[in-house]
Amino acid sequence: MIASRFGALREIAVLGAHCDDIAIGMGATLLTLCRAHPGLRVRVFVATGAQTDRAAEETEALGEFCPDADLHVHIGDLPDGRTPAHWERLKESLAQFRRGCEPDLVFATQPDDAHQDHRELATLAPTEFRDQMILGYEIIKWENDTPTPTHYHPVTTETALDKVRLLHKCYPSQVDRDWFDDETFLGLMRIRGVQCRVRYAEAFVVAKTVIDFGGH
Repeated sequence: MIASRFGALREIAVLGAHCDDIAIGMGATLLTLCRAHPGLRVRVFVATGAQTDRAAEETEALGEFCPDADLHVHIGDLPDGRTPAHWERLKESLAQFRRGCEPDLVFATQPDDAHQDHRELATLAPTEFRDQMILGYEIIKWENDTPTPTHYHPVTTETALDKVRLLHKCYPSQVDRDWFDDETFLGLMRIRGVQCRVRYAEAFVVAKTVIDFGGH
């Protein structure tokens, strides 16, 4: 397994289409990053959910998933399930968010996601963040759109369990869903762990990176 390592991170941008996408897709990675980099600037964009009960749920949840971070959360008011029909509003909202941050690394939904809102956001992310690596996280759900990852992030057993615990604690609106349980979340992290020879991991899709061999 060939490892890629990042140095000190000052700021990350994290993009989600809906409240809970980010925590489900990369909650263990957020916990790891924020614990390893106290004071990390975390700038969050969520396209839908403003002025609903889920907005408060999301803001509180991200506070739990980003301990000791300099956290700013923007939750937009686009209609859930209809963002492709509101392309211009999504584009302008994301552009405005981009003007307010300068991240070292960007996390977003992945472009082959079957949900139209996730896919639309993934398509727009590289049009605004042209100079950053964008890691596309996976969101487990009933569609069979689980991607073939290119990058894996090993997480400790403690962190994997913390993710699952916080998902249940922070998203009471979702716990009655038939797939929202420990086996789902730990199962996917265990599979990704097998694929990179650790116990648990979260996985990402990266479309393009630049390699610097130091010869220029």
